[in-house]
Amino acid sequence: MNPRVMIVEDEEPLTLLLRYNLESEGYEVDSVARGDEAEIRLAEATPDLVLLDWMLPGVSGIELCRRLRAKPETQRLPIIMLTARGEEGERIRGLATGADDYVVKPFSVPELVARVRALLRRTKPEHVSRTLKAGDIELDRENRRVRRNAREIHLGPTEFKLLEFLMQSSGRVFTREQLLDGVWGRDVYIDERTVDVHVGRLRKAINRGRKTDPIRTVRGSGYSFDETFARS
Repeated sequence: MNPRVMIVEDEEPLTLLLRYNLESEGYEVDSVARGDEAEIRLAEATPDLVLLDWMLPGVSGIELCRRLRAKPETQRLPIIMLTARGEEGERIRGLATGADDYVVKPFSVPELVARVRALLRRTKPEHVSRTLKAGDIELDRENRRVRRNAREIHLGPTEFKLLEFLMQSSGRVFTREQLLDGVWGRDVYIDERTVDVHVGRLRKAINRGRKTDPIRTVRGSGYSFDETFARS
């Protein structure tokens, strides 16, 4: 069964964007625009993770988080707080109330999806696949190993994360900026061309002695893991 994510957010365009990206990653998504309505829905059925906006009509996100942590059935429910409040004191308040993670708007959607995946991996590991397979390439997330046609491929930590990021969204084209956010993180300030260098290293490692390159360069856009290779 795919992990279920509830989005509690009153900005409809952001909700639609998050829904699209999460569903494309295989998550089942439900969305609510009011805090009081979310409280009722959560009492009826508990998702695997909640994306919770701080400022909501009805009941605020911070108050809803406090109430959820006070109930035994939702005490350990993974919660990522979404907010425009970026001050250190506000971040501390959000985490102290019970949020597992805290993301400040505007944020990178690929990074948020990566945070969702990382939090589920820690709290509900049974919902996150430990192995990614595409064609003759197998990536073992748990042991940090990659094999192609049963031959082990030695990758550096950055190339491993880059391959994992591309494989888990096979067919989707990522810009260099999105790859920087998703692989390196938003707080790292490096030139976008660094992505090209690491893609080159990754290609050299996984294509050694082979003609089929699973990484597709999309001129003027970025890179993707070729979905036709994944189906082969």
